[in-house]
Amino acid sequence: MFSGLGRFVVRRPWWIILAWVVVAGAVISLAPKLTSSSDEASFLPDHYESIRAADVQEAEFPKQQNVGAIIVFQRSDGKKLTAADSADITRVSKDLQAKKIPQVQAVVPGTVSPNKLVQTSVVAMPKITDPEDTAQQDAVEELRSDLKPELKGTDLSAGITGSAAQALDESDASERAGLLVGVGTVLIIVVLLLVIFRSPIIALLPVVLIGLISPMATGLIASANKAFDMKADSSIQELLTVVLFGVGTDYILFLLFRYREALRAGEDPKGGMVHAVERVGEAITSAAGAVIVAFAALTLSSLGMLRSMGPALAIAVFVTLLAGLTLVPAVVSLLGTKVFWPSKSWQREPQGTGFARLGAAIARKPAVWALVSALFMGALTLGALGYRANFDLAGSSLPKEKESMVALKNLQKGFPAGTTDPTFVYLTSTDEGPLPEARTAAFQGRLDGVEGVGEVSPARLSEDGTTASFSVVLSDPPASDKALETVKDRLRPVAHDEAPAGTEALVGGTTAVYVDINKAVDRDYSVVFPVAALAIMVILGLLLRSLVAPWYLMLSVALGFGATLGATSLLFQQIGSQPGLMFMLPVIMYLFVVALGTDYNILMVSRLREEAREGRTPHGAAGTAVRHSGPTIGSAGVILAGTFATLMLAGNSTLSQMGFSLSFGILIAAFVMAMIFTPALTALIGHKAWWPGHGDEKPGGRGPRRDGGGGPERGDTSDADGPPYASSP
Repeated sequence: MFSGLGRFVVRRPWWIILAWVVVAGAVISLAPKLTSSSDEASFLPDHYESIRAADVQEAEFPKQQNVGAIIVFQRSDGKKLTAADSADITRVSKDLQAKKIPQVQAVVPGTVSPNKLVQTSVVAMPKITDPEDTAQQDAVEELRSDLKPELKGTDLSAGITGSAAQALDESDASERAGLLVGVGTVLIIVVLLLVIFRSPIIALLPVVLIGLISPMATGLIASANKAFDMKADSSIQELLTVVLFGVGTDYILFLLFRYREALRAGEDPKGGMVHAVERVGEAITSAAGAVIVAFAALTLSSLGMLRSMGPALAIAVFVTLLAGLTLVPAVVSLLGTKVFWPSKSWQREPQGTGFARLGAAIARKPAVWALVSALFMGALTLGALGYRANFDLAGSSLPKEKESMVALKNLQKGFPAGTTDPTFVYLTSTDEGPLPEARTAAFQGRLDGVEGVGEVSPARLSEDGTTASFSVVLSDPPASDKALETVKDRLRPVAHDEAPAGTEALVGGTTAVYVDINKAVDRDYSVVFPVAALAIMVILGLLLRSLVAPWYLMLSVALGFGATLGATSLLFQQIGSQPGLMFMLPVIMYLFVVALGTDYNILMVSRLREEAREGRTPHGAAGTAVRHSGPTIGSAGVILAGTFATLMLAGNSTLSQMGFSLSFGILIAAFVMAMIFTPALTALIGHKAWWPGHGDEKPGGRGPRRDGGGGPERGDTSDADGPPYASSP
């Protein structure tokens, strides 16, 4: 199949290139804009309590003002506020409201904090219905501009925080992040390819080709978003860039290394490309299939954010696979050996390389290498025991000098940390009668006594009197672990248990949404992880015609995942003293490390099978496979890890955690899992690794030697520095 595909592409390269250009142009011109969503509540199914509470708010309190932003006032000299200062705050608030700024419904001055250090004004804004609408961010920007001249002549300083203000600051930071990630990704790919191949043509090849398919993939994803109401989280664009360039460059490298190997064996340029597609086409397709099904497994997630991210990234990988099997061979077949210009290294195989020595060492003592690599990954896995989830994505990812973060810190000098985003408790009559005032007052008293609750406002009744709304200010920041514990372990149980007979209590608000997201993520761990692992194992089984190899290959990626999570937890939580890791990180890490790590395992195990079919012993096949596939896997791993590492340039901890964990996981997958653990374990298991299909047997010929030795074999050649079994192809 792949041999026929290679011949078809090589014979009609211009038609292949033209077809790609035409299709890409059509998709880019007709596709809608890629959208994203930052509304956490929209990610959850309707049966979660926080969503049911939001439905009550919409139905019974449709005109309830939403706290979009909070202006935090304090004296410039840090002293206590005076009556004159409060009068200035009232005047400033009225002046700002009088400006009729769009989206600003009211600017209401609040009371002075008990310690007289802080006073606030609440900026009421309508509830966000369109995640693409940035009008409230524009309103905050205008408020900040108008606030400065209003403070002249007073002893006050002020800053604006709250959800809209944080969204504005996060948007500014994201624009910078997107630019840095895009530029950094391209630079890393170009520089590393120059170092590896010493050819400017190869260095620019991925940039040009993936630059063509990237907007095409984005357009297809946007079309899928519109057709299936998919929503992506705020980092999808950066992730998409990294996936397209990282995975695309990997597939280009797989082809180029095998193409160069064919040329060194005496193939002509056209025949060499056909040979390359034939030999690595199945491995690339299987590798891409593993990535696609792993990403597609996210459709089983409870979170709309992950359900949309999975198919979006799967689409990107599928487009990249098609380009790797058609567009890349077409372009390279036109260039021929000029693709390596000015380097002449494609003409001869280097002798005594580090990969040859590593292969020889693994072939001699596979048990030692398997044990050492397993212990290394196992030791790092212990760090995962300290993992903690963090839901404060905006607060933890924004630079501390941003105005919203400075104002939030100042606010906490005088008020409970939850003031910016209160939790709401709704008490609804189930017998359709009005709620007695005495019952609501008693219920308020029960809520006020909950540990972790700062204050509870008096009940606000709906128009028909059947529903009461209580605004609950928590003592801790809304997204903190303590706030989540308060809502989950104390506030919700008390609200449910103390609700008077004939009523039902629901707890909603941002903190309640985070509690439900945490529950949904725990559920996803028990569903998405096993399904993705099972799907990848099926692909491995079909590729290798084996029931044994898939198990230890998945064991290796499981160890790689644990080592990655452990190293990330140690770096950011223990050394970096961050409150936790992004709550979605284990899911994303699992899928990337397992799926992309399986890419390298597939490439290595395919070469192991190929060498075994040539008649080599299990030990000899391991040494030869590491010698020839090591440079490919090592180069691909370094480049892919480098592209993921560009996320750390974004300047916020959320993307830094993602960038480090994914790049570290890829390096573990390439240099420990695929290059050491897998070949060493395959050498130890020997012929049984391929049971029941015995795919290591030479078709129509003798099977592999089973003496387990690593000495010279028929047909092998040796050199001064390389192992005796490391033959040229």
